[in-house]
Amino acid sequence: MSKNKGVILLSGGLDSAVTAALAKEEGFQLEALTFRYNQKHLLEVDFARKLVSFFNLKKQVIIDIPAEIFQSALISKSNLKIYEGGQIRTIEKNDIPATYVPARNIIFLSYALAYAESVGVKDIFIGANIVDYSGYPDCRPEFFEAFSQMAQVGTKAGVKGDNFKIKTPLLYLSKAEIIKKGFDLGVDFSLTHSCYQPQAGGLLCGRCDSCLIRKKGFAEAKVEDPGEYLQE
Repeated sequence: MSKNKGVILLSGGLDSAVTAALAKEEGFQLEALTFRYNQKHLLEVDFARKLVSFFNLKKQVIIDIPAEIFQSALISKSNLKIYEGGQIRTIEKNDIPATYVPARNIIFLSYALAYAESVGVKDIFIGANIVDYSGYPDCRPEFFEAFSQMAQVGTKAGVKGDNFKIKTPLLYLSKAEIIKKGFDLGVDFSLTHSCYQPQAGGLLCGRCDSCLIRKKGFAEAKVEDPGEYLQE
């Protein structure tokens, strides 16, 4: 197993960009996995490509998942509605919003695990976060701990003693702290896209959870947000 190579789930969003920057700062040579799953914000795949170039990543693999697999407000042509309340929702216990994509991180990390074992890598990076998260069960530390345990008993490398590491460097940081870290590491935030329902020309809608959390984070970090928002 290589000690200085890693696999990263790279979505094109702000969190995955900062995760890539932190991994690079640690000296990791990264290979990226990016997913197309009929998401309304498919534009993020274009931004992921830009980030691959920005970080000079060794390789990017784009994986297509059939549209029929997921039912979620984030999926194109879904009848479920994305929240647009104009303010960040208060998440109650077990309140899972319509933007939850069933088992998404389980599926994404399973691809990453298979790829990592195939190329001899043990470190897998994901930009998950529980402080500003939107109530998704697969963004919690309990999930990542359980997945790590599964990886050890369900892979050839694991049973032979090569411990896989699911690395979540942003897990306990606020969005403002994430932005500050990215700013200090020189991340070009104009190459990131954080919107569940991009408007014409790729403008950020400014009203979905993802946009609201992004705007609040930049304001609290006192860093200029280069995102272009729909003018209301």
